[in-house]
Amino acid sequence: MSVHKEVKRVTTNVLKEMKAAGAKISMLTGYDFSMAKIIDDAGIDIILVGDSASNVMAGHETTLPITLDQMIYHASSVVRGAKRALVVVDMPFGSYQGNSKEALSNAIRIMKESGGHGVKLEGGSEIIESIKRILTAGIPVMGHLGLTPQSIYKFGTYVVRAKEEEEAIRLIEDAKALEEAGCFAIVLEKIPAKLAKKVAESVSIPIIGIGAGGHVDGQVLVIHDMLGINNEFNPRFLRKYNNLYEQMKSSIEKYVEDVRRGDFPNEKESY
Repeated sequence: MSVHKEVKRVTTNVLKEMKAAGAKISMLTGYDFSMAKIIDDAGIDIILVGDSASNVMAGHETTLPITLDQMIYHASSVVRGAKRALVVVDMPFGSYQGNSKEALSNAIRIMKESGGHGVKLEGGSEIIESIKRILTAGIPVMGHLGLTPQSIYKFGTYVVRAKEEEEAIRLIEDAKALEEAGCFAIVLEKIPAKLAKKVAESVSIPIIGIGAGGHVDGQVLVIHDMLGINNEFNPRFLRKYNNLYEQMKSSIEKYVEDVRRGDFPNEKESY
């Protein structure tokens, strides 16, 4: 008799306990049902439905064009595939900046229509009103500091952030403000490892890094980057665990060749 083991869902509370225990948190992006199922089965803690879908799924140059409706579509697909991982959904550019009432109604839409477990917003003190208002509705919020890709035009470059003393001090203050407001975790993108360590030590909520060194509480990468599907992107912080671009391409080339030669389908593959 097989005993069906109940899969326990990762929650925001589990993540806090992991940080307290010194256990590292793993996080990857996911945008569709099939991929989410594989990521979830592999034992990931958090699946981020990233607005990076704008780049890797839709082919845009930046994350700015993706809409709330598109994010909800991606998120609901992921939720149907994830049984264990906590699913966090990026609020897209323009859906929370400047108007906290609008931010709240957009966050509610994401939660209701996608079934996700929380939202992620980019920025510090300048968006704290929106964060507080979303939290009043009982919606978990993950912060995002350092390099914030939605602000690409403000910075004009994807370089490492917070190298200057002043920016570093502000980053730590922002992290503390996000914790105080009630965020359950913060993504820290592309900042010096030493500073990231300081940030992680100055708050009790998990700090998840991408290009922020190893002294944080967890790591996140874009799934298409770490699997080598997207072969043009090679930043220093990226470790490629596969070269799926080549593997998939050669499989497709073989298929094309078999079809052209009349080798597929064969007798066995016909009815």
